[in-house]
Amino acid sequence: MDADRVVVALDVGGTGMKCALVRPDGVAVRTERHPTDATRGPDAVVGTILDVAVGLADKARADGLTPVAVGIAVPGVVDEARGVAVWSANVGFRDVPLRDLAVSRLGLPTALGHDVRVGGLAEARLGAGRGAGHVLFVAIGTGIAAAHVVDGAAAVGAHGAAGEIGHIMVRPDGPRCGCGRPGCLEAVASAAAIGRRYADQAGESTDGAVTAAEVAERAAAGEPLAGRVWQEAVEALADGLATGQALFDVATIVLGGGLAQAGDRLLTPLRAALHERMTFHREPRLVAAALGDEAGCLGAALLALDALGVRDHQEKR
Repeated sequence: MDADRVVVALDVGGTGMKCALVRPDGVAVRTERHPTDATRGPDAVVGTILDVAVGLADKARADGLTPVAVGIAVPGVVDEARGVAVWSANVGFRDVPLRDLAVSRLGLPTALGHDVRVGGLAEARLGAGRGAGHVLFVAIGTGIAAAHVVDGAAAVGAHGAAGEIGHIMVRPDGPRCGCGRPGCLEAVASAAAIGRRYADQAGESTDGAVTAAEVAERAAAGEPLAGRVWQEAVEALADGLATGQALFDVATIVLGGGLAQAGDRLLTPLRAALHERMTFHREPRLVAAALGDEAGCLGAALLALDALGVRDHQEKR
């Protein structure tokens, strides 16, 4: 593709959306952030998404660039084949035909993807999993979700719900998950769960509860309760990742999301715990994500480029 061509890319979250104009080589030439304000309802959010996309396309043209496609990433259950945001608790979407709405508004080919899957796509092709071929990207934040990326393509699943590793049961007698079942991985080891479990065991109010990052700091400083809660989370994560490795046999596991910002406080004990769980399975390389919160936006652009049949050797970036 010509160097002046760009993709309009949006990564939509419950609080804000990260937006960019991205070249075919995966480089963002303009970035913006806008509030989502999901409390206004899904119709208002859709209106904001389309307005922001139009604004970015207009700015691209004003800068002498040619927008050729739109890529949008949203949370929840996404039917990528039909371009429908099926369900999202954070944004309130219920069967929203977002791809068709964007095509009608912008007149550009549009791809709609799941936020974690496109984040995994970006990390596998541009970030910490580059060159690995088989990558499992695991985002650990308020919840836990994953993307299995093989040769630069992320598995979607028969119903658009592939990668829900956070709902692997790791502790049958554990706390009840938001999905209704007890003992899911994200009920024990997500950032939200770690902070909540620490507050519960410390007898503290959950209003303004201690964050997972603070639990990690207190554990590193030698506080027994924090150390116990942190180790419980690490052990549960290792169980979940070992299950993932048994299923997918990847070369690299990339950890993203807020909890991955704990760095070696997470990676060092987690590598050791995962190593203990390996029998005949090959042990994957375990690394932190490299693209930060740009991953979703870059991945949305890659998804749109793939839909156009363009793969501009991003792995050489």
